[in-house]
Amino acid sequence: MLCSQTDNPSQLKTGDLERVRDEYASGASVEEVASRLGYESDEVFLAKLAEALGFEYLDLSQVSIDSAALAGFPLRLVHRYQVIPVADRPDGLLVAIGNPFDIYAIDAINAAVEKPVIPAVAKPSEVSRVIKSHLGVGAETVDGLIALQEDEDVQLLDDVEFGDSEDAEIAQEASVVRLVNEILIEAVEARASDIHVESHESGIKIRYRIDGILQRQPAPAAINRFHAAIVSRLKIMARMNIAEKRLPQDGRIKLRVQGREIDIRVSVIPMLHGEGIVMRILDKESLNFTLRHLGMSEAVYKRFGDLIRLPHGILLVTGPTGSGKTTTLYSALSEIRSEETKIITTEDPIEYQLDGINQIQVHSKVGLTFAASLRSILRHDPDVVLVGEIRDLETAENAVQASLTGHLVFSTLHTNDAAGAFLRLCDMGVEPFLATSTIEGVMAQRLVRRLCDHCRRPVDVSQLDLPDDFPEPRERADDRPVYEAVGCRECRHTGFKGRLGLYELLIPDDRVRELANERTASHLVKQQAMRIGMTTLRDDGWDKVVTGATTLDEVLRVTKADGHA
Repeated sequence: MLCSQTDNPSQLKTGDLERVRDEYASGASVEEVASRLGYESDEVFLAKLAEALGFEYLDLSQVSIDSAALAGFPLRLVHRYQVIPVADRPDGLLVAIGNPFDIYAIDAINAAVEKPVIPAVAKPSEVSRVIKSHLGVGAETVDGLIALQEDEDVQLLDDVEFGDSEDAEIAQEASVVRLVNEILIEAVEARASDIHVESHESGIKIRYRIDGILQRQPAPAAINRFHAAIVSRLKIMARMNIAEKRLPQDGRIKLRVQGREIDIRVSVIPMLHGEGIVMRILDKESLNFTLRHLGMSEAVYKRFGDLIRLPHGILLVTGPTGSGKTTTLYSALSEIRSEETKIITTEDPIEYQLDGINQIQVHSKVGLTFAASLRSILRHDPDVVLVGEIRDLETAENAVQASLTGHLVFSTLHTNDAAGAFLRLCDMGVEPFLATSTIEGVMAQRLVRRLCDHCRRPVDVSQLDLPDDFPEPRERADDRPVYEAVGCRECRHTGFKGRLGLYELLIPDDRVRELANERTASHLVKQQAMRIGMTTLRDDGWDKVVTGATTLDEVLRVTKADGHA
């Protein structure tokens, strides 16, 4: 190390520059180089590096790109050298460059443009981000500026048969391989949960679902020519029938993306203007299956922890698709698994493989339904059983019988709130007294986006259009501010980074069971649950707003006022 963190050098010396040049050449990141040189941040380091080289320093997150300068710039240089023109000045063309030691890049730009070039030092990752945002994901491939071999950052973990059809040959072309790989890499780096490749009359559209919200990804118009090739490539990777274009197909891809093992569930559906693809990304390394990290309040965490350790009964988690029910149940199983406890799950599909837990994949076409698999599971002497979803009367009755015979059963239901679970089971045909006597707890949940800690900004509550049920500031014990989203490079300029849950845990008392047994309306059951201390989804959301975890709009987006539940 050239100097300690406490030194925080005010300038770079000649020997430092040589070291930095070698570090860049070895592939070290800006953050690593800045840390080794003792700078408190990569921004400070880059500013000093630019000063030492006689260049300007640009923070591209704060700079607007001149579209006219970009339009007249050779795109081959953009992709080959990772540079981006920023502004056309009277004294020359200002160009941001990620590696200021690349003299070949600077010489090539000087030779290609008919004006003086003003190099500016910028963070390489920001240069790459700006290129994608202005030219679109896959632009490099579309322009044909690609390596002659498959990108090493994406590796198929399963052998696939490409066949010898014309579509298969096109799908193996280097440009198509690189384009698909770039779409996958960008999605993983963006923490996307789904990739949507859609066909429209105007052309192809690519969208990523990030933190539960779909975001369109810029793409060059020329990518439309590659639509059929992209679909063929993905269908082959997912072991689908490449020739079948009239029926929906499902498949799975196992990849290693930048050293991380990724499972991708692929669904292809024929639509009006061509086949549409949705890919669900299952990244094991990005998830931490622990209840502590889900966002439960301390009171809910303790009470839920007691429920998942009961010797028998049914514990239900409810909510719409994509509300985090499976993650909550996996976290609960991870919390209680041990050598003394046998846990068996039946799922459709198995999203993540958990060590120490026996998992069964449902296959309805061959008769292995939730109900059938649950009957067989009970012959294997389990202590805890997870049923992916209670969809019908047969599954519900088997779950009830399993709980009555001394098993703890976890499952999910689609209801709007916790109180609605009783009536939902009764509507399926379960006898009310069986439902009320076996259900030990119901957890309803939603997901909201978590505010980015780097850029969130306090806002005066009096300036907000508050709903009637929002707690007044004077009712809070301390005067904590409410925050709003801003956007920075850490959160990809969305203002949010990650998600957390809102939870409504109903543990029925005798009165709740009595009301449910009488098939009372769910809102009356909910009112009784609130009387005995249940925190509703809405109230849990307000708690997370006043503690700065999320925003008012996020809570309003996913919950209804309790008076209208």
